Amino acid sequence: MSAVLKPALELRPMTEADLPAVLAIENAIYAFPWTLGNFRDSLAAHYACWIYLRDGELIGYAVLMQAADEAHLLNLSIAGACHRRGYGKSLLQQVCAAAQKRGARLIFLEVRPSNTAALRLYERHGFQLIGRRRDYYPAQTGREDALIYSLPL
Repeated sequence: MSAVLKPALELRPMTEADLPAVLAIENAIYAFPWTLGNFRDSLAAHYACWIYLRDGELIGYAVLMQAADEAHLLNLSIAGACHRRGYGKSLLQQVCAAAQKRGARLIFLEVRPSNTAALRLYERHGFQLIGRRRDYYPAQTGREDALIYSLPL
């Protein structure tokens, strides 16, 4: 009988040096990705920016803005080759725990209605739909709404 080793997972702060790998994932999985400027601005604003590593390889990242006791999840992404393996769930759990540890009592996020995988992830984690922003996101045929979710921590 052979032992099956689980991959070593690590969440660590994002740095400028991580941005090429982060952008490679971002550009591969989104039709309308964040830009280098979006990530640099998040780092410069001292948002909580993390990368998620599996056996030392960057497979995901998250950006969280926090003010007082509220947090806003701005970006949570997993590389396409790693989808449907539980990494998104694991990263979301760690980000929510980190936000709570930093004093957040409530976390918000926006998501496209067409992003059904993300909707399932957030709803399974307990996020509740609280609103809609009309024409929030650029889309292939004009604009797409954003669904607003929240979760008490």
